[in-house]
Amino acid sequence: MLPDQKLEALLSRHAALERDLAATMPTETYVKLSREFAELAPVVEAVKAYRAAQHELEGVTSLIDDPATDPEMRSIAAEERPELEARRAALEQQLRVALIPKDAMDERNVILEIRAGTGGDEAALFAGDLFRMYERYAATQGWKVEIVTASEGSMGGYKVIIAEIRGRGAFAKLKYESGVHRVQRVPDTEGSGRIHTSTATVAVLPEAQEVDVPINDIDLKIDTLRSSGAGGQHVNKTESAVRITHIPTGIVVMMQEDRSQHRNRAKALAVLRTRLYDFQRQKQEAARAAERRGQVGTGDRSERIRTYNFPQGRMSDHRINLTLYKLPQIMEGEALGEVIDALVAEHQAELLAAEDVLCPARMVKYWRGRTVRKCPRLPTCAGR
Repeated sequence: MLPDQKLEALLSRHAALERDLAATMPTETYVKLSREFAELAPVVEAVKAYRAAQHELEGVTSLIDDPATDPEMRSIAAEERPELEARRAALEQQLRVALIPKDAMDERNVILEIRAGTGGDEAALFAGDLFRMYERYAATQGWKVEIVTASEGSMGGYKVIIAEIRGRGAFAKLKYESGVHRVQRVPDTEGSGRIHTSTATVAVLPEAQEVDVPINDIDLKIDTLRSSGAGGQHVNKTESAVRITHIPTGIVVMMQEDRSQHRNRAKALAVLRTRLYDFQRQKQEAARAAERRGQVGTGDRSERIRTYNFPQGRMSDHRINLTLYKLPQIMEGEALGEVIDALVAEHQAELLAAEDVLCPARMVKYWRGRTVRKCPRLPTCAGR
């Protein structure tokens, strides 16, 4: 069972926020409290539903145990109890999931980077297919996608494409997409019908803010140069392209999509800040690698996470052994949500499996809702 103290603390915090929001306060404070209030609302509803089911089950159990209860009434109550127990267990599981600490970055916008890997032109075409898949999925979520920079392949697709995806919860859902994606299909350029294997690397980074990663001007080397590629008369006439090198890390960002050098510089700094933030996150995650080895979404970009087999019409996610025979719908972005939801569910299961909840008396340990170490004072222990 869930500890009442924690549930009471959540209800009290929610009530306090409701009172505070009724008072006059600075706009910045109001926005901050409103966001916390909105995040707590579904958890509070889950607490109320769980407690209502628990109260109803206790009433039915009392009715069954009472010797004065009419036999017919006791029989009806006994038939109802299994259903109530199942409903309470389901609500308890939902509440445990709701109580899992959220990643502070989950609500951030996303910088999506897709790079063609092994496979030449076919890899570039596959990178383009992946980008369109994410673009269509983003549309189903109501997110906005804006290409930051792109380098097209000689036969279509992209050697590399970087885009910003803006929308609530974008990183929460897309963060599991980081890794090496493999495709198996017959390329359009293949005359003998042989199946080729190509790869593309996907990196999903939470958009960093200035307060996250301060950048010192002395650490930057900024070069301006003429744009290259399609662009008509503008190309090679003005030095609008910008290349920024972060000297301490060696990270280089090149931006030439805009005709304005100022806007290219701003976009390049935004991408650099995001890559630096991801660099810091990866260093921290490396220190905890042993603890996180079994978890989903480690962000290890060298890991082959998924295979798209076109001849068989299937997609296999190797992290959770999930195979779906609906590849066309996935590539259209329609069924990608099923894959992402499965990854989220697995991640939540891993977090719940690591749960270590102690009773108030600190003498009973619960794991996945089951008592695994009993207190000598049971069944009278208040923490039971």
